[in-house]
Amino acid sequence: MDAQSYKTALAALRTVRDEIKKTQARLAKLEASRDKQITQLATHQGAKADRIAPAAGLSLAHIVTLAPTLAPATLTATGPAPRTSTASASAENDAPTTPPAQPTAPIPDPAPAAPATDHTPTPPSDDALRRTLPSIPDGDIGDAWFTHTPNLTSTRPNFTQQARFTVFLDTHTGVLVHRQQTHHLDLGAATAADILTAVRQTIPDGVERIYITAGAPWHRDAERYPYLRDAVTAWLNAPTPGWRTDTGRGRDRMAGHFVHARNPVGRYQSDDGKTHVEIRSVGEWFDLDDHDTPATVRDAFVLLWQALRRHWNDAVLMGSPSQTGRDLWSRTIPTRGQYSEGYPVLSEELRGLLHATAGQGRNELLQPPHVPEELPRLVEYDRTFAYAKHTWKSPVGTPRRITAATFAAWSEKEQTRALYKCGHWHLRVTVPHDWNHVGLLPAPAPGDRAWHYPAQPGTTFTTWAGGPEVHTALTNPLQPWKIEILDGILWEDGKPLDDWAKKLKETWANLSAQAHFHGDPGQARAAHLAARAVRSILLYGIGSFAQRPRIVTGTTPRTLERDIPADAEIINFDDHTITWQRPTGFARDPNAHPEWAAAIWSGARAALLAQRHREDGTHAGALHTAPGSVVAFRTDALYLTHQQHWPHHNQPGDYLLKGHLTGPVAAPTTEEELLTLREAGRAALLVRKEA
Repeated sequence: MDAQSYKTALAALRTVRDEIKKTQARLAKLEASRDKQITQLATHQGAKADRIAPAAGLSLAHIVTLAPTLAPATLTATGPAPRTSTASASAENDAPTTPPAQPTAPIPDPAPAAPATDHTPTPPSDDALRRTLPSIPDGDIGDAWFTHTPNLTSTRPNFTQQARFTVFLDTHTGVLVHRQQTHHLDLGAATAADILTAVRQTIPDGVERIYITAGAPWHRDAERYPYLRDAVTAWLNAPTPGWRTDTGRGRDRMAGHFVHARNPVGRYQSDDGKTHVEIRSVGEWFDLDDHDTPATVRDAFVLLWQALRRHWNDAVLMGSPSQTGRDLWSRTIPTRGQYSEGYPVLSEELRGLLHATAGQGRNELLQPPHVPEELPRLVEYDRTFAYAKHTWKSPVGTPRRITAATFAAWSEKEQTRALYKCGHWHLRVTVPHDWNHVGLLPAPAPGDRAWHYPAQPGTTFTTWAGGPEVHTALTNPLQPWKIEILDGILWEDGKPLDDWAKKLKETWANLSAQAHFHGDPGQARAAHLAARAVRSILLYGIGSFAQRPRIVTGTTPRTLERDIPADAEIINFDDHTITWQRPTGFARDPNAHPEWAAAIWSGARAALLAQRHREDGTHAGALHTAPGSVVAFRTDALYLTHQQHWPHHNQPGDYLLKGHLTGPVAAPTTEEELLTLREAGRAALLVRKEA
């Protein structure tokens, strides 16, 4: 680009900037006008939030915020769970890569509304939006929660899963791999219809699953939509002549499309109902680079299946790692002994409580003045196969309620023993007055899905936490925190996941060794991808035990707007169709065990703070670094200002040095800035290793 072209491009960029500002201003005026109309409609005697919401394209909670007089006597606003698009009440049992959404607390009865004015209502403050976590009711009502759901038990299956006829497709190049054969397809615009038609014409023998290895065709028109989810929804629901949305078959209850911004699932059946095909992203299993071909991906799946068959002679790779993980786990349920008849599922009340109070990974960015404005360096440590470290002990049996009075009556030895066992505790926490390090326990933050970790000296807050975190807060290497037990759930210690996890860890270790020692670079890469897939099977398998309330997505013609369910939230619309979603509560899932996921997540968060390496006689974790040196937590990773000498033996849970960026570098203030520095640090470390 010469100087004149550079000046011309700058002028064009300024024009785009000005257009964006004009559009944003117009959008703000439209939103203000919409909100004004809503407040005016609310003054009508017969106004109802469930009628105004679809007309405005907003959720009921948003309408009630703008017009509190429309709120019912009690209203619970539920945070968004992973959204599914389905024609029926079925849902995809895939765990998200990001931390799960958490329900907000009940909104208190509204105060009498002020007379309607011409002014847009003031947004609620952080204090008004702050979540109050639910608690167990007093007396017999709460005690009744401590049971299992009748006739709902995880049992060992008495059938073998059927393998699906699978192909691998790069929609950038049109390369399709089927068994040992490679084909080149003309995919046209790469719509779902184009892909289904081209694959069927090339391989007419009944392909059942198409893995997209590159191209992300659902993002082709992303620039036309404000959010990626909208682009994905439009791609999945575009016309598919000769095909319609799948309604499920046989034992497979999966029906309809699964809307996800990056890894969606399209499920289709031919108009004659004889052929069922799903289009999936291979990104559910592992991340690929630009050099990975469909053939390499197919080889990775073959190696994965072969490795799993060494431990499960009936192993079948299902569509997603979470489905595969749960199916493999169910085949480790003992045939003899105490749990030979399976593991009973908790009451719906306890499952709901765990869903609301047990978060997943810790994601926190510490900014100045908690860290220097300029970092001397940014060092990334990632815990290898982290969750596999925490599967050796899990809660089993009928849970016991431990009230504050019961806990206080115990001896110190009994209290310590209880906190070592599998439990989930309701706490009042006070940060020590001279504390100068990171926060130790999660607390509900403003909004409907956030957690933060208070560290300000003297701060008192109420929260829920698992036994590993409570134990860390009381026995950390700096000084104990003040913790008051308000209530608790205590289980017996068991090993329902131990056999499953050991087999997966052995599979991961074998594939990792193949990746390291194989002489063929292509096969070494395939083995590496297969090892990453094993990690996904365990990670998302654990997440699938959490069982979140299901969200059903549907579409309604604009001419039938009144048929939209009253509790639905409008998520998209065009000139002809309105797309909505609504919660349907917890399904009767025999493999729902949120207590297992909660225990593992709690153990992983605690290990980010402090972890003992017995064989080396040393410790690792954030609390074993200097105050002010922790820049960020990111699920299994720590970002520090100084390199540590922590042991790494390539075992689950070990801290692996993954990035090292020499400074000075400005402290990141957003997640985007952190990720940019992370990639630079990884690249810099790779250069150092190759030098």
